[in-house]
Amino acid sequence: MNNRLEDLRELSDLTKKDISKILGVSDSIYARWENGKDFIPTRRLYQIAKFYNVNIDYILGLTNKKLEINSSKISIDVSSKRIREIRLDSKKSLRDFADGFNTSGSTWCAYENGKVLILGAFLLELCQRYNISADWILGITDEKYLL
Repeated sequence: MNNRLEDLRELSDLTKKDISKILGVSDSIYARWENGKDFIPTRRLYQIAKFYNVNIDYILGLTNKKLEINSSKISIDVSSKRIREIRLDSKKSLRDFADGFNTSGSTWCAYENGKVLILGAFLLELCQRYNISADWILGITDEKYLL
């Protein structure tokens, strides 16, 4: 993922300082994202995708296809339903599913009930395990599976 951030930034002829200012984060936070030291929060992933007009799947390295995103926002209602759908399709209990991500059942329940937006690290892991689009999970596209 970090190479994608750097490539997108350089293609836009921006410095790390420029993009951190655009995103409203400190230079050090952005540098940590680009260097792969910290994972980007989901809302910031979306903000970056909108800025560069590319899909989150591309930024995360889940696909090499750059697609324009047309959604004006992330839908937490759609996201929560889709996260639950993935778990139910896996035929796992909430506890077993959460354990597989090394998190609590109450955390996963909060994702499924739309109380909070899924963490970026969990989003990536979920997509990788089930070959599902992050853009689909977040309600940005109707294409469920990665291209």
